[in-house]
Amino acid sequence: MSTSSPPETGGPTVSTQRVRALFATMCRIRAFEEAAERAAKEGLITGAAHLSIGQEATAAGVCDNLRTSDLITSTHRGHGHTIAKGASADAMMRELFGRAGGTSDGKGGSMHIADFSVGMLGANGIVAAGIPIAAGAAQAKRLLGEDVVVACFFGDGAVNRGPFLEGLNWARIYDLPVLFVCEDNRYAARTRTGAMTGGPGPAARAESLGVPAHPIDGNDVMAVDALAGQLVEEMRAGGGPQFIHAKTYRQKGHTVADPGTWRPAEEIAQFLEHDPMTIARQFLIDAGAGPADLNAIVADAQQEMADAYDSAAAAPWPDDGLAATDVQDIGGPA
Repeated sequence: MSTSSPPETGGPTVSTQRVRALFATMCRIRAFEEAAERAAKEGLITGAAHLSIGQEATAAGVCDNLRTSDLITSTHRGHGHTIAKGASADAMMRELFGRAGGTSDGKGGSMHIADFSVGMLGANGIVAAGIPIAAGAAQAKRLLGEDVVVACFFGDGAVNRGPFLEGLNWARIYDLPVLFVCEDNRYAARTRTGAMTGGPGPAARAESLGVPAHPIDGNDVMAVDALAGQLVEEMRAGGGPQFIHAKTYRQKGHTVADPGTWRPAEEIAQFLEHDPMTIARQFLIDAGAGPADLNAIVADAQQEMADAYDSAAAAPWPDDGLAATDVQDIGGPA
């Protein structure tokens, strides 16, 4: 169950070069989310958009251990996972704007963004819906004889929904290579999950189904990377499903329309001091990286997303004929 204060940091030792790459990925996610927030406020994104600012370490730390052929499922807060899995930021921004050239030709938008070309099976507006999809994808790939690991991201609110039980149970009884990643940001929309979750919480529920659970500081990208790497390696060697309980914090409100001011100011300030970007940056500085070098990484990410923003804003609307493509059709009645 969620704690009231940030967990202690300090994961296994990793190379400075690897952390630098992880930091760059997190900077790209943060810059994309900030650009998306600006676009929503300017009316360029219609409908709900959920930002993952503050949760960048889980996306970067897990996805950096996956191959392009591996698969992920995501949540309604899926921009960071999509970037970390390798999708084009330009195509993603066009998707959010509903423009031509988007990852789904503008039909998925923010809450249903997907990119099958990099193994991103889709964000999902239904809480916990990605869990059984991940289990099904893992079983399908096994039946096809393909060496594929599936990473399944979901929030702490999802553990109170039926698909959580169904998906983990299915993965366990068939020993499927699914890495379940619970991004525990302490809230299900505007409700504290601790107030609505019986028992010890997500990790205990996974363990009750026979799925090994690993609580971790989800804001420490070095720790997430090391743990995910170990678990993915075990699954590739024939091990069954694993569960990461990543304790993190959503710095923004539930959606871009929610200022998040209903949370105690002291709580927000406390977790801002435990920002995943700050933790990774301090690790690199302690390892000898220069502030100017790290600032350049941040600036490059911001410029990339500014360019994606401008490109999406200038892109045309999709052709009307695309509305009927990629739609399941079993035909009319006989």
